[in-house]
Amino acid sequence: MKTTMSSLSAFGDSSFQTPSKSRTRQGCHSAGPNVSGDHINLASSSMPSFPILQRSSEEKILYSDRLTLERQKLTVCPIIDGEEHLRLLNFQHNFITRIQNISNLQRLIFLDLYDNQIEEISGLSTLRSLRVLLLGKNRIKKISNLENLKSLDVLDLHGNQITRIENVSHLCDLRVLNLARNLLSHVDNLNGLDSLTELNLRHNQITFVRDVDNLPSLQRLFLSFNNISTFESVCCLADSSSLSDITFDGNPIAQESWYKHTILQNMMQLRQLDMKRVTEEERRMASVVAKKEEEKKRESHKQSLLKEKKRLTINNVARKWDLQQHRTPDFATNQDTKVADSPSQDPSQLHGSAVVSAFPEETGSLDSGLTSALQGLSVTDTHLVEVDGDTLSLYGSGALESLDRNWSVQTAGMVTTVSFTFIEFDEIVQVLPKLKMKFPNSLHLKFKETNLVMLQQFNALAQLRRVDQLTIDPQGNPVVNFTLWKYYVLFRLSHFSMQKINGTEVTQNDMIMAERLFGILAHVASSELPQYRLISILGDARKKQFRYLLETKGKKPGLVNEENNDSKRLVGENTNRATLNYTTREFYNERLEEIKEKKKFCKMYMEDLVKEATDINMKNEALQKLWPQMFIELVRDAVIEIRNKNSYMKLCLQQITDQK
Repeated sequence: MKTTMSSLSAFGDSSFQTPSKSRTRQGCHSAGPNVSGDHINLASSSMPSFPILQRSSEEKILYSDRLTLERQKLTVCPIIDGEEHLRLLNFQHNFITRIQNISNLQRLIFLDLYDNQIEEISGLSTLRSLRVLLLGKNRIKKISNLENLKSLDVLDLHGNQITRIENVSHLCDLRVLNLARNLLSHVDNLNGLDSLTELNLRHNQITFVRDVDNLPSLQRLFLSFNNISTFESVCCLADSSSLSDITFDGNPIAQESWYKHTILQNMMQLRQLDMKRVTEEERRMASVVAKKEEEKKRESHKQSLLKEKKRLTINNVARKWDLQQHRTPDFATNQDTKVADSPSQDPSQLHGSAVVSAFPEETGSLDSGLTSALQGLSVTDTHLVEVDGDTLSLYGSGALESLDRNWSVQTAGMVTTVSFTFIEFDEIVQVLPKLKMKFPNSLHLKFKETNLVMLQQFNALAQLRRVDQLTIDPQGNPVVNFTLWKYYVLFRLSHFSMQKINGTEVTQNDMIMAERLFGILAHVASSELPQYRLISILGDARKKQFRYLLETKGKKPGLVNEENNDSKRLVGENTNRATLNYTTREFYNERLEEIKEKKKFCKMYMEDLVKEATDINMKNEALQKLWPQMFIELVRDAVIEIRNKNSYMKLCLQQITDQK
């Protein structure tokens, strides 16, 4: 029979055809000669509803081993007596609902029940010699009752309602299995089909494939028009050494740009893909593309590793910061908000969108999986530096040391935005001169969790070359709670002509309001300072201008032209702003301690003065009460003493003599 049968067509899902001596009608699924109803007598039997098949002696002699009953409008299988020698039986295109009355045909090799209404596979247990079973285009919902058909070579179940592959593992001699146009969602349970060479699974709902690599003889696999969207869902095919012909057309995966290269790279043994011969040039291109994809995959793994490393580092920096600020960190809720693109133990640069990390590369192959690689990450890093495009981001106070390194001219010139996070502002101030020199094009400063608590801290930014934008995140910067903080910034840093603050455009009205609010304050501050102190505050560039102002104060107004008046006004404004200088928190705290000590001393001194004055007042009040009586006694004693003038004189002379 192998020499007289052809396997399933690569394109068709129909039943098999066998050649016959007589010409069959075109388009008919015939399994033998076209025997018309005139040559076959279906007589009624004693069994109700089962006709009896009767053939003439000439027909039995002419077609002794085959019988064709196609298109006879049969609803049941007729009783076939005296035909035990039949090897081929064709019931195509009828209305049969159940397989029955053929158990006596134990020599049957070929059974064709294509295009009927059969709902269950049954009545075949005695047909142990059956090699070909065609049950396409029926209503079968489950593969079953094939236990005794161990010699089966071809099984056609296309066009049914089967939802899973099962009960076929014992068919070790099966070469062709057709399950096209069913309701399969996945492929598995194929173990044991050691002889299977062709598997047709077209027009199903398959999303993934398993166990195909366990089919040692499989050569042709047809998966066209399913729901396969990724190579991972069919990756077992790459382990099949015998597969030479496969189709994926009509699947979502076939629309991907990497589809052909990926398939050919992972299935080097293929000779045909989607019914087209695979050329050596296609294999070579697939190999090149696959290498590039592998490099991308490795880079993706590396970036994922770097991203996780950065997340851990930022969390460590945040934890340390919160401990310094005496806070209770809640990393469970804030962890995802602190994730960025790449980490580093030491300062690292990121040119464009690629990360160049300073910490050691992970050991081992990335192919072992990202999860295992992440287990070796260090979680002790306390600072992070990265350059992402035009933004330099610094996390933790240790990151400020990176400004001492030798930055390339290209990288330094590319940076226009500098972001500070989890760093004390007073520490940032100390490196502002370096920032001005290292990154001359930096125009945008961002501060988050930097302890900006006083307006006077903004004075430190005046030493920079230029600032166009300023972003103060409310998180960790209480100064933004002051209603007028933006106006103070605009007033103090007016020489920068700032364009945006916290993403909001600065208008002319804002500048006018800032001048009205803080102009008088600055004038008072500069007026109250001694001349030597004012000169020490001003920079060298403006000391001469200030002296010029002092020299011109004594001149008559007519001697100073209008241009000098404008210059004087401008220089005066700058001078007023310069007096609003910056002091560090340590110095400010020291001043507070000093002021506190002075207050304490003054308080004690005043208390002593008040106590002394109180005592004097009490003595004075006592004297006022005693004085009248004392005066009377003094007058009385004086009158008594001088009543006898001679005696008084003698007494006085005697006292003088005694004193000598």
